[in-house]
Amino acid sequence: MRPTGVDPRNVIPYCTVSKKKLQHFAETATFPNFFQPGPINDPAGFHLKGKWNIDFFKNDHPIFLELGCGKGEYTVGLAKKYPERNYIGVDIKGARMWRGAKTSVEEQIPNVAFVRTQIGSIPNYFSSPEVSGLWITFPDPHTPSARQNKRLTCPRFLNFYRSILKSDAIIHLKTDDNGLYEYTLEVIASEGHTLHFNTADLYQEAPGEEAAEIQTFYEHMWLKEGKSIKYLKFSLNQTAGIV
Repeated sequence: MRPTGVDPRNVIPYCTVSKKKLQHFAETATFPNFFQPGPINDPAGFHLKGKWNIDFFKNDHPIFLELGCGKGEYTVGLAKKYPERNYIGVDIKGARMWRGAKTSVEEQIPNVAFVRTQIGSIPNYFSSPEVSGLWITFPDPHTPSARQNKRLTCPRFLNFYRSILKSDAIIHLKTDDNGLYEYTLEVIASEGHTLHFNTADLYQEAPGEEAAEIQTFYEHMWLKEGKSIKYLKFSLNQTAGIV
């Protein structure tokens, strides 16, 4: 039953939305910079693991990941701004990443790639130490405390990252959620990670930071609404959480 008061001309049929997503998802399979392998049974992992520079990017530039990249706006923006670096967006939503992958193909941006997988599976796609840094931009804050182990800055995920990162790699977090920001600061302190910088209001307190150079669509919208953007960068304690 259609909700009372809803103009039917403004309702997008579910089947139309689903069809569009399926079309986007299918098109990603044609992009040379988009990888969506199935379950990995080979212990050696994905065929580009440890070989991204040699076999895909064809250069020796440092590799950076954006985790939970969504539409890939940040991944593409960073790649355009820093052509001397390689950027790979990682997300499980292939239809969303279609936009970033398509843009980078159309604009012939050579230092961009996308991988469709769960964040917890990234050790299957990258070797140690193959990655020079991570960007985590506006991830799901998983507000209920019972879901803290799903946060991308919880100790469980930090252990995944440690297995692929160079020892001096920087992890960047941008969020509009104060709870996630405070939680991450607590994790950094409790596990002995190195906090390099943090601010609860990026654009007011540190507009010159690299993190302020690029804004996603939603970030721009949140700023218009008067929300403050929290940002911090840190590097991992190489022994924390290792048994």
